[in-house]
Amino acid sequence: MSLPDPSPADPLSPELRPVNHLERKAAALLLLTIALIVGAGVYLLYARGVFEPTQTLVLTSDDSEGVTVGMDMTFSGFPIGRVSRLELAPDGNVRIVVAVPSKDAHWLRESSVFTLVKGIVGGTTIKAYSGMLEDPPLPDGAERPVLRGDATAEIPQIVAMAKDLLNNLSLMTAQDSSLGRSMEQIRLLGEKLNGESGAMEVLLGTPENARKTVEMLDRANQLLARMDQVVRRADQQVFDANGVMPQVRATVVSLQRLLEETRGSLRKLDAVLLNAESITANVNDASGDLGQLRDEVESNLRKIEDMLTDLQRKWPFAKKTEIQLP
Repeated sequence: MSLPDPSPADPLSPELRPVNHLERKAAALLLLTIALIVGAGVYLLYARGVFEPTQTLVLTSDDSEGVTVGMDMTFSGFPIGRVSRLELAPDGNVRIVVAVPSKDAHWLRESSVFTLVKGIVGGTTIKAYSGMLEDPPLPDGAERPVLRGDATAEIPQIVAMAKDLLNNLSLMTAQDSSLGRSMEQIRLLGEKLNGESGAMEVLLGTPENARKTVEMLDRANQLLARMDQVVRRADQQVFDANGVMPQVRATVVSLQRLLEETRGSLRKLDAVLLNAESITANVNDASGDLGQLRDEVESNLRKIEDMLTDLQRKWPFAKKTEIQLP
């Protein structure tokens, strides 16, 4: 193909020179462009793992909302598989076919668990969990159920629970509620504690009972004070220098002295009797001595009787005392 020569009469037309092998060059450029496009497509397919060996994993669920072809399946946050297609099984469940590269298939075990979670913010995610990596690996074409978790489905329940909570809180904080009455009773209790009777009125119920109790305690204190005075006076009367005990002690000493005198008189009487038996001549004199000794004995006995009477009068707490003369 050749281009027509420009008209020499047109001053604006530049001079065109024929290009050698123009058709070949255009064809080569076209082929290069096609090759670049095909190479880019092949590279994209390679980058997406189309030519990488994979194994198939089938996840079954009753709902595939939010799941799309090309979605990643993650393990510990890293993508280890991609959804290749979605199928509807004869039983009405959804079959999610996931292509797992062979180099990442060792993360999937027989005990692995798969979840399909639809969050409030963000899209749906498919996650794999393998708690025991020592279990046998998951075979190619294995079919496993997927656990669904829809956070948005719990929003109505959360809202209902929040409404119930607010209603209960309103009922609790109402003026005629149990909490309100309890707070009113606590306020009244605080006023009673800060009152004149204080805790006494709270324990006894009424101010009148608290007043009576205080009066009773005052009277008890007065009675204790009087009893203390009585005890001190009794102590003084009994154990002082001029009390009963020193006098009783002096009386006992005198009584002991009289008893000794009586014993002496009796010994003299015994001696006189012996003399009376041996001396029969002086009977009149011996009789006079006997009368005098008898008078002395009777006088001593009367003194002892007076001392015992005085002792009984001064010592009323003692039992009945009997003194036997020898």
